[in-house]
Amino acid sequence: MKNILVIGSTGQIGSELTMKLRRELSGGTTVAGYIPGSEPKGKLLESGPAELANVCNAKQIADIVDKYDIDTIYNLAALLSATAERKPLMAWDIQMNGLINILEVAREKHCAVFTPSSIGSFGPDTPRDNTPQDTIQRPTSMYGVTKVATELLSDYYYHKYGVDTRSVRFPGLISYTTLPGGGTTDYAVEIYYAAVKGEEFVCPIAPGTFMDMMYMPDALNAAVRIMQADPRYLVHRNSFNIASMSFEPETIYREIKKHYPDFKIRYEVDPVRQAIADSWPNKMDDTCARKEWGWIPRYNLETMTQDMILHLKEKLL
Repeated sequence: MKNILVIGSTGQIGSELTMKLRRELSGGTTVAGYIPGSEPKGKLLESGPAELANVCNAKQIADIVDKYDIDTIYNLAALLSATAERKPLMAWDIQMNGLINILEVAREKHCAVFTPSSIGSFGPDTPRDNTPQDTIQRPTSMYGVTKVATELLSDYYYHKYGVDTRSVRFPGLISYTTLPGGGTTDYAVEIYYAAVKGEEFVCPIAPGTFMDMMYMPDALNAAVRIMQADPRYLVHRNSFNIASMSFEPETIYREIKKHYPDFKIRYEVDPVRQAIADSWPNKMDDTCARKEWGWIPRYNLETMTQDMILHLKEKLL
């Protein structure tokens, strides 16, 4: 990777990934792609070039690739799970028609492409514990449907056209930098904000609902490492299970209470998010990622909680 386009650079993942790439990869350019209404600000704007990059506009993407001699595209444009259920046609347009545009540009201009998948690519028929790398994927949400299709289409472009497509299945991502918007696992971010601000937390997910989660620094590391991996060792490409920790609401609540003993939680379950969560795995098996490109997470629930609280105090208080 030398010259990189990050599409969706102002989102939860993109805003941090763009800055990481600019810090760590020397001798090239990382372009922050955005859509109207989500323009980069602050350090994201000041630290490098930014361009309008709508995945539904193939010519716009191709022009950026030509202008900056892009060799790698991070395609992060997507509606998150709960939002996608409210706007399924928009989700399909962005996540599938947009992906076709990206893959066609990559085919014509010889770019590598990272388009993340998710635990949402699994469904209620998938084994829930130690979910295998290769297993049945029959999701019941539009978000999940597009993620399975993303995996298959990305593999198709690799096998048919030689496009260097790679990706990971992200768990729920937890970050102190940018709030998520419309995801089933958002509660695991919002609960920290409530604790630091001294507020009672109203949880939309029922007790006992286990889901894979990951701290953002580990997720960003995975997104970079997979694209740097030696292709000779990649048996899989789209997409690798990656895992770090699995917990349910009471578990993260008890961990936060170690720091805020008076912290309170109550439950108002969102039926849409709960139905999605109930169809997802409890914990994925990431053996293939560890073996094929050396995936190792750094954070667990305890160390993540300490770091989240430290940074949120600086941010909010």
